[in-house]
Amino acid sequence: MNKFILLTFILLAAMSCKQPEARRPVSVTSGSFIDASIERNKKLYAREKSQIEKLMKQHKDNNYIASESGFWYYYNTKVEIDSLITPEFGDLVNFNYNVKALNGALIYSKDALKTQNYAMDREELFTGLREGLKLLKTGETATFMFPSQKAYGYYGDEDKIGSNTPLICEVTINSITQNQTK
Repeated sequence: MNKFILLTFILLAAMSCKQPEARRPVSVTSGSFIDASIERNKKLYAREKSQIEKLMKQHKDNNYIASESGFWYYYNTKVEIDSLITPEFGDLVNFNYNVKALNGALIYSKDALKTQNYAMDREELFTGLREGLKLLKTGETATFMFPSQKAYGYYGDEDKIGSNTPLICEVTINSITQNQTK
């Protein structure tokens, strides 16, 4: 009986030394969904860029500027004084804007959106508008053309702006109050 207990003890000791085996996933997915999504987004951006470029060709009198962030704009009113500041992180920006579709149809008027106060990069604002505000000085007005990825993207605004809708926004900076805690 002692040999049986000793043999059982040795077998248990040997089996307990086995390294844990990694569990394999139940299902294996490839990157095909992500790859397809990337391809769809590239085609969408190319189509929207083409629409915006066509619009710019129709309005050659405007001096269009391509931003580093992937949208286009021109100044309706440009302030040439270099001493004026552009907004930086934490600055309070008071501005008005409207939102139009690429065909010029008004989606939201300046009156409907009212005057906005925005703490730079501390509050929610769609990407293109947030980046566009950083380009303007007090008293300037610019018209921005945003592809949908810089506007409201896939979800839209869940009201008047649909999925993947490129936008035109005319923005006027009324004032910039610098953040005192810089």
